[in-house]
Amino acid sequence: MDRIRLVIFDWDGTLADSAAQIVGAMQRAIAALDLPPRPDESIRELIGLSLVDALRRLYPDADVGYLRQLLDRYRAHWLADGSGEAPLFAQGLEALRTLHGEGLRLAIATGKSRRGLDRSLAHHVDVRELIVNSRTADETASKPDPLMLRELLADEGLQPEQALMVGDTEYDVAMAGAIGMPAIGVTCGVHAPQRLLGAGAHALLERVADLPVWLAQARAASR
Repeated sequence: MDRIRLVIFDWDGTLADSAAQIVGAMQRAIAALDLPPRPDESIRELIGLSLVDALRRLYPDADVGYLRQLLDRYRAHWLADGSGEAPLFAQGLEALRTLHGEGLRLAIATGKSRRGLDRSLAHHVDVRELIVNSRTADETASKPDPLMLRELLADEGLQPEQALMVGDTEYDVAMAGAIGMPAIGVTCGVHAPQRLLGAGAHALLERVADLPVWLAQARAASR
């Protein structure tokens, strides 16, 4: 862990407590189009993938036109949600500030669209000021393809072992493992601890707030 220079975070379920809002917006979109219902858990467990990939898994037999309508309806319901942007998990911002203060560079790799992430960062300005780079699913390959991580590494001039991925889904952990990047799973999000460990997580933390202490301890143990 002494070699880590860049920490890459997922957004939904990792930094932002947004799972309930995402599921609610999708359920309203499904109802508006009179599509066959899907249980909340089936939607929840796909959070982290690009919206297009998630919809294809929910409705594998639907034609492209229907999926496009569902995508448009979902975005409309998300924007119309009176609760606005999802809050950050408790003490997450403080953890980011601590890591930044220690000289680590911080980035985001998310299944959100660029428009969606920019909207979230415009709301969470304190986070935006700490982030040096980001990738979204609509401008590169969707998770668990590691392309977004490769692009972030190329931008930063780093090797996989010099970065750390932090996420709440097996998609986050698997894409990091595909290129030899260590990954930490956080259990505050959508996938069970067993799934994170099965995908290759190096450690499990309850939330991002615990990362600075864990990283300091891991560095001390490696010396």
